[in-house]
Amino acid sequence: MTPNNEKLPESIDLTHHLSAFSKARPTSPLKDLQKYWGKPGLISLAGGLPSPEVFPFSSVGANILLPDTFPARPSLSAEGPLSWLLNLFSSGKAKTTRIEIPRYANTPGGLDLATILQYTLASGHPKLKEFAKAMADRVYRPAYSDYTVLAHVGNTDGWVKAVMTLCNPGEGVLASVWTYPSALVAMRPYDIQAVPVAMDGQGMRSDALRELLANWDAEERGMARPHVMYTVPVGQNPTGAVSRPPPSACIRLITASQTMEANRKKEIYDICVEYDVVIVEDDPYYFLQEGPYYPRPYRAREHDKKDDSLQKYIDSLTPSYLRMDYQGRVIRLDTFSKTVAPGCRMGWFTCNPKFAERLERQAETSSQAPSGFSQGLVISMIEQWGFDGFIRWTQGLANQYTIRRDYIIDRFAEEFDLRVGVVPEKSSIDYFTGCSVYTAYPKERSRLMSEKATLEREALLSFVPPTSGMFLWVKLHLERHPRYGSVPTKELEKLLWIELAEAGVLFGPGQIFAAEYDEIAAGHFRISFSNAEFNDLKKGISIFAQVLVKFLRD
Repeated sequence: MTPNNEKLPESIDLTHHLSAFSKARPTSPLKDLQKYWGKPGLISLAGGLPSPEVFPFSSVGANILLPDTFPARPSLSAEGPLSWLLNLFSSGKAKTTRIEIPRYANTPGGLDLATILQYTLASGHPKLKEFAKAMADRVYRPAYSDYTVLAHVGNTDGWVKAVMTLCNPGEGVLASVWTYPSALVAMRPYDIQAVPVAMDGQGMRSDALRELLANWDAEERGMARPHVMYTVPVGQNPTGAVSRPPPSACIRLITASQTMEANRKKEIYDICVEYDVVIVEDDPYYFLQEGPYYPRPYRAREHDKKDDSLQKYIDSLTPSYLRMDYQGRVIRLDTFSKTVAPGCRMGWFTCNPKFAERLERQAETSSQAPSGFSQGLVISMIEQWGFDGFIRWTQGLANQYTIRRDYIIDRFAEEFDLRVGVVPEKSSIDYFTGCSVYTAYPKERSRLMSEKATLEREALLSFVPPTSGMFLWVKLHLERHPRYGSVPTKELEKLLWIELAEAGVLFGPGQIFAAEYDEIAAGHFRISFSNAEFNDLKKGISIFAQVLVKFLRD
């Protein structure tokens, strides 16, 4: 449903958040030329543009899958590790359709190589912006009227542009205690530091954020109170921070959502309004919302309850921060990296027009625009599918990640004695607070799962099954190691990581995801289920179980 923008307020003036870098960045001297591009009959002898006649490509094309290639929900036939692949190619050849981009458009306004392979506007091709605007109108639905969209070269590029536009050297950026490491590394050369905010089972804690901002002592901290927040709200990287407490009657079966949802987002947004903080919403996993994990005996029954209609699917997606943004203080980052392919290097900002103008000026003298090849092929694909077709494609993707998520947790159940319990409100593992947590014990001491199972000394690891994203965040119980206490936990984590790598399995070491490292942060792995073949997933978890048990007993 497209919102009636006439009834929505316009964004407020937030230009006081702009950095000295951004304010000093002049308008590109070519901008005055660009406004005349496309004028009928214009003879341009001003730009340094090569002639399309010398481009070595007469056409560019591809065979693309149909938007309904992947089923919208799991079924009994999707239980096997390769069933989705066998189903896709059951006829001997995947069903595809052809897209092709000619050197010159066959119809006025059509896509052609003469345009997309030329120097183009930093804001992106008009057809890309048209798609991004439709996504905002139909899915994200900002609460103010004059939002705009413009291209970037993937969300990491978008974040670098955003932080350089908003922050000066010596400032801090609010971030969850666990967060995306590249976002942290990107800031450090500019002397911009992460300021960690405590988490609980719903992600960043709103009460901790308020307390931090309300009691900020600039002299003690050595910096002004932060005015920018960085967040990965869906499939939070790395923890997949949870939000819905599990129904008490279904504690064995249903786990909390790994997505920060409306109530917590509204609390955080209101605090950001009160303390004048800009929110940068980095949301690459938005369409990989998988739903709760169900053990195998209950899975088909629960999945069959899902409504496959596109509007129901859109309505089921957790709301973006844009949905509650009535002031224009959210800069949202979207990307095609997880819905099409990382190599596209394409994404877009959704933000207020004054921020967009400064972001565009930055792009003009850095990345310029995404690759013309990428823009052309992705735009052609979207035109072939239609907007509804693209949404249907993401629905199928979410289902594929659901199957993968279920498969890896099923393998943990094979290799370990898994029990489920609830971490109490006061726990040293803050990001598990209030969640149904699966704890792994050695298989040889197998017992029946209990709703009130305690985390005993025999525990090997704990996790909350993710309901979005690509990762399983595992807390290792390294306190069982004979040298625990005499050797730093950070070192034990590294020693285990090395043993696993030498045994043939590579995990993401937890230490690199800490916004501010201390000993409490040690003892985690991030395990990806997004890419490996199913047989490799099975083998990898088997190796992990053997190495972990031996490591903790040595």
